[in-house]
Amino acid sequence: MINPATKGPTEPIASRRVISDKGFTLLLLIPVILVLVSYVLYPSLKTLAESVWMKGEFTLENYKRFFSPESLSNLEALWNSFYISLLSVLLSALIGVPLAFIFNRYDFPGRRFFATAAIMPIVLPPLVGVMSFMFLYGESGLVTRTIQDWFNMDEAPFKLSGVAGILLVHAYTMYVYFYMTVSSAIKGLNPSLEEAATNLGAGRWTVFRRVTLPLLTPALVAASLLVFMTSMASFSAPFLLAGGFRVLSLQIYFSKINGDLDMAATQSVILSVISISFLLVMRWYQGRRDYRVSEKGVSTHRREVSNPWVKWPLVIVGVTGVVFLLLPHITLAILSLVPEGSWTYQTYPTRFSLENYILLMKDPHIWKPIRNSLWMAALATAGNFLFGILTSYVLVKRKFRGKNVLDVMVMLPWSLPATVVAMNMILAFNVPTPFTFGKVLVGTFWILPLAYFIRHIPLVVRSTNAALEQLDDSLEEAARNLGARWFTTFRRVILPIILPGIMAGTLLAFVTAVGEFVSSVMLYTIDNRPISIEIMNQLRMFNLGQAAAYAMYQIILIGVVLLISNRFFGVKAENSL
Repeated sequence: MINPATKGPTEPIASRRVISDKGFTLLLLIPVILVLVSYVLYPSLKTLAESVWMKGEFTLENYKRFFSPESLSNLEALWNSFYISLLSVLLSALIGVPLAFIFNRYDFPGRRFFATAAIMPIVLPPLVGVMSFMFLYGESGLVTRTIQDWFNMDEAPFKLSGVAGILLVHAYTMYVYFYMTVSSAIKGLNPSLEEAATNLGAGRWTVFRRVTLPLLTPALVAASLLVFMTSMASFSAPFLLAGGFRVLSLQIYFSKINGDLDMAATQSVILSVISISFLLVMRWYQGRRDYRVSEKGVSTHRREVSNPWVKWPLVIVGVTGVVFLLLPHITLAILSLVPEGSWTYQTYPTRFSLENYILLMKDPHIWKPIRNSLWMAALATAGNFLFGILTSYVLVKRKFRGKNVLDVMVMLPWSLPATVVAMNMILAFNVPTPFTFGKVLVGTFWILPLAYFIRHIPLVVRSTNAALEQLDDSLEEAARNLGARWFTTFRRVILPIILPGIMAGTLLAFVTAVGEFVSSVMLYTIDNRPISIEIMNQLRMFNLGQAAAYAMYQIILIGVVLLISNRFFGVKAENSL
């Protein structure tokens, strides 16, 4: 029986606490919403307005121009982007899925090394990856010249360009998405399900088709959508290899440099609609069914290959695959040692020295792009670190209406191609606004760190979300009940536990910012040009050794950061997606 004398005083306290919780949630939400509205939503809406607003009137003239049969270049670019993306998904799946099965289902000599080498493309920034393929398979590439020399040909047997070149680069850089997601799904499968089907008389093909494949469907769908979106947004490969071949991301760049900002805005809106549609499909599919089948205490079932007629061909395939995967990295390392002007008509480079690295260290003008990249990436990542923690805490631990809308806004910069994000910023911040404290940001140093910050918000928020979702709420409640204030509880209890998760996203954001090319090429100035822009400049001047040395700095930096994240925070590169 409840004593009325004790019931009365507790109600106002509970009521005050509810109001206090709501007020505190609102206090945390205000800066998050302010940043997202100012730097994510406002620039996107500004681009939309630019595409439908001409001479002070609402009009769809720009969209009529885009879809007009008389202007086939835009429709051609849209179709090319679409079918290149579909072929990229197919090729990436054909490479990534078999590799995931071989390295996670079978045990043979060198398996662990081959499995690690399979994720090596992830340490190649997009521009550097394309450049290394040009050095290998371009008209003057090492492989091309070697074949030409061996068979005494008058002309190069092939050259890396056009659709074939773009697809080769996409397959090399994007199969990792299939490999990682399918590997993760295979490790989570409960082997007793397949064993039960086998014991009931099902053959291997039937078990694969009726049991294994349905359980891998979420991973396959997620990887397909990821590769499709990445391919639609691809810029570096078409930029260097397309020639006359048109894709939509490149059309935005050309419209911008030609001064046709209305059409650039229209193209950006169309590409945004496609990208956001795929993001929403991905979210819908992930929440559609529960495919969790792993159980505690059940480890991955790996079959040892004892038949020598199977084992050694697998080893040979593995060694060949590793050589192919590491060839771009090895080529860049070799060419970075070739002095400027010493490799012209010869089939192979004959002189090697540390001249390019010494120049980078001694000449302040040459060192400046490296310093710019590090400084701008550090600024953006510091912002991502603070904003990511706050946003993630609000999304995971606080209750409020509109949480799904906020979550979509957080993911928006990830779904938008970098070309579109850069275009949004150009159109939004080329005039003074309250969000930029009355200043024009375009053409200043600060535009690039801001672009990096916006692009990488989802990386830190997602990794922090994963850590916070595993944190028991009773820990925070116990600290609060013992008298600790919220900030003390967060600093002394929550932060130490979730720090590895935060650092996983933060370090990934940093290395991605260091290698960022697409937003850089649209927003850089001569004073804040980063490494990727300087690599492009060196390529244009045919200083291949200097360009390779810059690329090696990027690769070494990314490798060091991944090593630190693995050694000190237990973060593996294959878990970073």
